Amino acid sequence: MYRIMLADDEGIVTDSIKFIIEREFAGLCETETAKTGRAVIELAETFRPDIAFMDIQMPGINGIEAMKEIRRTNSSTLFIILSAYDKFDYAKEAINLGVMDYLNKPFSREMIVNVLRKAMKQIDAAKERRRQELSIREKIETVTPVIESGFIYSILFKESPDVMENYKNLLGIEESYGYMMVLSVIDAETDTENPVGSGIRVQPEYTRMRDMIKGRLGCVTGPLLSNKIICFFPRKSIKMEYDERVRIIERSEGLLKELLEKTGVSARIGIGSVQPLEAASDSYKDALEALHVSNAGVAHASDLPVGCTYEPEYPMDLEKLLFSAVASGDVGMTREYATRFFAWMKETHPDALIDAKLKCLEFVLWGERLSYQSGGMTYRFLRRSDYLPSVTECRGFDELEEWFLGKISEAARNVTLKKEEKLGSLVEEAKLFIMENYSKDISLDEVSGKVDVSPYYFTRLFKEETGETFLEYLTGLRMDKAKELMKDQSISVKDICTRVGYADPNYFSRIFKKAVGMTPTEYRAGEMQDK
Repeated sequence: MYRIMLADDEGIVTDSIKFIIEREFAGLCETETAKTGRAVIELAETFRPDIAFMDIQMPGINGIEAMKEIRRTNSSTLFIILSAYDKFDYAKEAINLGVMDYLNKPFSREMIVNVLRKAMKQIDAAKERRRQELSIREKIETVTPVIESGFIYSILFKESPDVMENYKNLLGIEESYGYMMVLSVIDAETDTENPVGSGIRVQPEYTRMRDMIKGRLGCVTGPLLSNKIICFFPRKSIKMEYDERVRIIERSEGLLKELLEKTGVSARIGIGSVQPLEAASDSYKDALEALHVSNAGVAHASDLPVGCTYEPEYPMDLEKLLFSAVASGDVGMTREYATRFFAWMKETHPDALIDAKLKCLEFVLWGERLSYQSGGMTYRFLRRSDYLPSVTECRGFDELEEWFLGKISEAARNVTLKKEEKLGSLVEEAKLFIMENYSKDISLDEVSGKVDVSPYYFTRLFKEETGETFLEYLTGLRMDKAKELMKDQSISVKDICTRVGYADPNYFSRIFKKAVGMTPTEYRAGEMQDK
């Protein structure tokens, strides 16, 4: 149903248009009329027309002014101007009001019908766009919590940078820093945490709690884990001013009050320090520690003796990025961050060579520790006996930088090499097992069990290393062996079928033809002709 308003002080005009509408669009339109500018404005407020035929010259408030008033409260109304030829220039003033069309008096039935069809088409298109937008928004509202939860998990479990980057893109996060907040539900009667009991009790309220958190704080909000909801606040820089810290604490206190009033849930909030995104899990630890050392409703790590504090100019962000790169085995980024950190030492403390030597030694030892933990290096007690003499003998920053970059890059490289070596050895072990057992009815589960990894992980690993799936590799091996056996005319095709691991000769023939392009019999005949 289209709501159409007819605004003209000449009754014959409105009656004519109404007659045409009822005849041409019977049952599709509801029409109302008004003869003065004031009446038009009042009618528009209650009737809210989809389409309005507006005369320019009306008693009292003219058509232009009336349209301006209507546009303030209804931005979607389509205006169709009715004007005499000598008033057409005046009608041009309505262009900025989004007028759809102009009709010069006198008008014909065809003109009214055509302009209405055009307007109805626009209205239908707008409604369809709105429907699609609502549908998309509904889908986004459904999937966003899942994506946000995945992002929080990627922080807590220190997923690879690629995984985290994908989540950032999906959530539209452009910032490279941020801090974590932990909302911990407590037992209102005992004022203590009861993770299992509290978590179960507030589960039905989680959706409302999530909406309140996002509405008041506007952060990435994770799932309810036991009795805790973990959130992330993106930031453009690592430094947080005092006033900003106070504001987030005040807003958090307001959130706790709102939760208690609307859901009956009592909670405390811990807020961590700002960290590079790669090290955001450290902010999570700070938030937990803030909750542990303070009894306040909202505890901020920066207000408490939580973690280590650094002098203002110390490039803590570079340090965290450096060790994150080492742990992930990214040699290029490790070298870049190490170079930048060394440049900071050299430029800000040009006379502190001894301190720089100690820092380089500290970083290399810590980088190697990360490599040990990841399986990238085998620890040997005596292997680093030359480190201290080598650093001590460095005669200047240039020699020290060369030693530092070499060792820290080696730690990162070992992470990657060891992983590749381990993955490669698993695949080689699997290929050897397949070679020894291709004539048997072996399965993916059997092979993955042999190398002691899950079938899912083995499938991905095998494809990455060989470029083929397990079944493709096994089939290819069997076909190669079958072609070798074909050369011996004393062995029947049926026997060959059994020898390469197939129980059904017909199935073997179909697989062979698919892989080789001809049946076993045709292939053997071709081999005989070649001889």
